[in-house]
Amino acid sequence: MNTMSPLVRSFVAHFGEMGSRWGINRTVGQIYALIFVSPRPLNADEMAEALEFSRSNVSMGLKELQAWRLVRLKHLPGDRREYFEAPGDAWEIFRTLAEERRRREVEPTLSMLRNALLETASSAEDRYAQERMRSMHDLIELLTDWFSDVQRMDSQTLAQLMKMGSKVQKLLEFTGKVRLVGGSKE
Repeated sequence: MNTMSPLVRSFVAHFGEMGSRWGINRTVGQIYALIFVSPRPLNADEMAEALEFSRSNVSMGLKELQAWRLVRLKHLPGDRREYFEAPGDAWEIFRTLAEERRRREVEPTLSMLRNALLETASSAEDRYAQERMRSMHDLIELLTDWFSDVQRMDSQTLAQLMKMGSKVQKLLEFTGKVRLVGGSKE
């Protein structure tokens, strides 16, 4: 892979910019984007050349992507170099990202909230703070349980569920189980 087409270059550049908004650095985002759109596995030297990055920058980026489980290591017959590829299924990528974010961000927050709720409140302010923390804990736990259910669904079922959109609300309205925020339906 010597040069990128304008289409690929545009995608890679955009992904680098978006990466910084998602909590990864620009370089890692660009490496991932290049691997994602490549029709074949790439080795670090090819990535460094195409992206005009140092080999060490690519190596560090690949380690981060492996830690996030977003790239897979592949060995090609007769070649001692390590090659990398991204999962082909967008749902698998989404699931991996969501699971990693849950493990890195949500679970530590739930753990902190659980510990805070076990504390004995020593004042009215602490009791109020714990009430607020309990509502946050309960919401995060509900979302985590829902996410676990969603993670077990196959990609086709997930796509159908998402396409239903507001039809789910209509179903709940039909069964009389919907309440609108700031609305009049009970």
